[in-house]
Amino acid sequence: MSEFDIKKLELDAALELAPLISAYAQERKRGAPRQPDMFYAEILLTDRTAEVMGAYVGGKLSAFCTFFDLPETISGKRVGHVDILYVDYEARGIGVTKAMIEALIQIGDERNWLELQWNDPNEVQQEKIAEISRLSTTESTRLSIGIHEEHTKVK
Repeated sequence: MSEFDIKKLELDAALELAPLISAYAQERKRGAPRQPDMFYAEILLTDRTAEVMGAYVGGKLSAFCTFFDLPETISGKRVGHVDILYVDYEARGIGVTKAMIEALIQIGDERNWLELQWNDPNEVQQEKIAEISRLSTTESTRLSIGIHEEHTKVK
């Protein structure tokens, strides 16, 4: 397992983040390779609602996760919502995904989130979520990790 550092990304990470956003878009959409868009990376990093966390492997930004801290209407508490978690091809298979999910759960503990929601995690991400949360996962469009409530289950 390689060593890596996970932290919230600030505006100064835009130059490193832009190529990862392009790689993610290329992987999801195929077609012609995307060009890194520094301007969009800066917009994302300064967005008033989105938060971006990154994983540095060997000093290089190799993964990012965009997530939100949202109100949960019924309970009056808050939830975390993962939009994207992308790990660069060269950094896969060394535990980055698991570490990023654990970091999100830690943020949820600190912020007293009711749960961590995730629309459409891929198969590897579902496996890591199941391993960390001890919840079974199935093919789903939304997965929830209960953080503070026993009744929260994967749907």
